[in-house]
Amino acid sequence: MHNPPFDLANALNRGCACQTLQPALLRAQLERDPRLQGLHQSLAQSHPHLFSSTVVFLSQAVFTAMEATVAAIERVMALPRWQQPLQDTFAGLAPGAQAPLGAFMGYDFHISANSPQLIEINTNAGGAFLNAALARAQAACCEAMDQALPPYRDMAALENTFFAMFQSEWQRQRGQAPLRRVAIVDDDPLQQYLAPEFALARALFEAHGVHASIADARTLRFEAGQLWGPDGAIDLVYNRVTDFDLSDPAHAALAQAWRSGAVVLTPHPWTHAQHADKQHLQTLADADALRALGAQESDIALITAHVPPCERVTSTNAQRLWEARRTLFFKPRCGFGSRAVYRGDKLTQRVWKDILAGDYLAQALVAPGLRSVSHQQTLADLKFDVRAYAYAGKVQLLSARMYSGQTTNFRTEGGGFAPVLVVTPGTAQRYQAALLANAA
Repeated sequence: MHNPPFDLANALNRGCACQTLQPALLRAQLERDPRLQGLHQSLAQSHPHLFSSTVVFLSQAVFTAMEATVAAIERVMALPRWQQPLQDTFAGLAPGAQAPLGAFMGYDFHISANSPQLIEINTNAGGAFLNAALARAQAACCEAMDQALPPYRDMAALENTFFAMFQSEWQRQRGQAPLRRVAIVDDDPLQQYLAPEFALARALFEAHGVHASIADARTLRFEAGQLWGPDGAIDLVYNRVTDFDLSDPAHAALAQAWRSGAVVLTPHPWTHAQHADKQHLQTLADADALRALGAQESDIALITAHVPPCERVTSTNAQRLWEARRTLFFKPRCGFGSRAVYRGDKLTQRVWKDILAGDYLAQALVAPGLRSVSHQQTLADLKFDVRAYAYAGKVQLLSARMYSGQTTNFRTEGGGFAPVLVVTPGTAQRYQAALLANAA
């Protein structure tokens, strides 16, 4: 009988509690723009659990499976039969207004038995700019980490990737016209939890010669066929609003400018409807449904292997789901940010009534990964998920969120965002050989 391959990533996650974050490096990364002086200290006070002091390790095989799954899902979502309901929903949309693909798609995975399992898809996924800075503020604590760090050390490469994404979004709708003015938009943006990264995004645009501002979505104006913000006319909006279909009257100007094609909006309502409606999780987990859409058999096999079973909660299946609740996770179809989500084994009858009255899905419970963390001389196992930031079906950056409790949060001692380092098979073999040599 052959021994299973040595899983260095899991061994490091459970056995290496080194604190690798270097505060001085993080400060340098966050405050490269002179206008961001003091950001590091401000975050330490206002967001004490935003950044973990260590990293999460991932095997090359798991990362490869995540990349392939993201690409396969994007191919399925581009199929005409997947797109047809969107054509009906957005009837009358100006030609080309839906052309942008959507910046910073977020694919969230749990790692179970060395198999990545997709638990959610998000548009306008937050944290990419902060995680880019965090990943470059780590010091290697072992050879395996030293081998995994180099891809994150080239700051210009990742920032150029991010800017190229926005440039691509612009060109898909506007061709070779120059991009001059960008607005980073949310409701009451300066009060948002991840508001500091809006300033990092602004610095990125301006480093590439594009004027950028941070604006409250409710203050925008649509006049004379143009979207206007506090600083003047807007060419492109980096959209962080969580009114995903822009149905709130407070966002009427933004909605009108997008529907008329007067502004390039990324991500936009079409993107969200195409990717992030949680009903899609049920479709992606169903081989017959994917086959009916015209998906390739290779994509069907790949997706169904990495998307756990999911179904909508109805009066018909309510009793069966209640009885099986301990193996399920319940989430609202239109929710976001871990709001009103419940592990089945924690459900009360009162909450169950709320679920039945709402629009919920039941997803097979997939245990998150575990990471041993040392905090204030105490060792603890924290849960983690892995977010793949992606554009056009390609993964740009990985990040973990470490936490305790039912869902991800930024209230856990020792938890928060953590870089994800991919351990190659060669590194694992060398590490195992060294362990065997030392044991001998």
